[in-house]
Amino acid sequence: MPKKGGNTVTKVWAIVEPIISDLGLRLWDVRFVKEGAGWFLRIIIDSDEGINITDCEKVSRAVDKPLDEADPIEQAYTLEVCSPGLERTLVRDEHFTQFIGADIMVRMIRPLDGIGKEFKGVLEGFEDGSVTIRDHSGENEVTISVKDAAWIKLDDFD
Repeated sequence: MPKKGGNTVTKVWAIVEPIISDLGLRLWDVRFVKEGAGWFLRIIIDSDEGINITDCEKVSRAVDKPLDEADPIEQAYTLEVCSPGLERTLVRDEHFTQFIGADIMVRMIRPLDGIGKEFKGVLEGFEDGSVTIRDHSGENEVTISVKDAAWIKLDDFD
């Protein structure tokens, strides 16, 4: 269950996670965002074998009726089911611990002294909301609070 993201995300998570799990998939994230004039409920799914359009359709069909019946969202919204993608954004504690040792890209909200606003490295550790990142030379390490990053993503393109 997510720690942040508001009451709507928490309610939706509780409804859809067991359904997605029963389909043999994992719930990666739930996002409820306003874009332009509309609201979007994004259910992001994952599996060890990857996600395809059939998986997204299957989940969309499976969660549609339970979401309508529970009615956890007051306003009209568009439901989207998708994969986290190659450059998946790491957002939950489980994501950081799962990908220790992986190459990542970081964009800070404010530049770090001597490093700048964007950098790459290897995710060395995660503890108490902070990540430790080693640069690719292996010579430098930095620990930052996840809250100070605009995003942290897997770097799958090297």
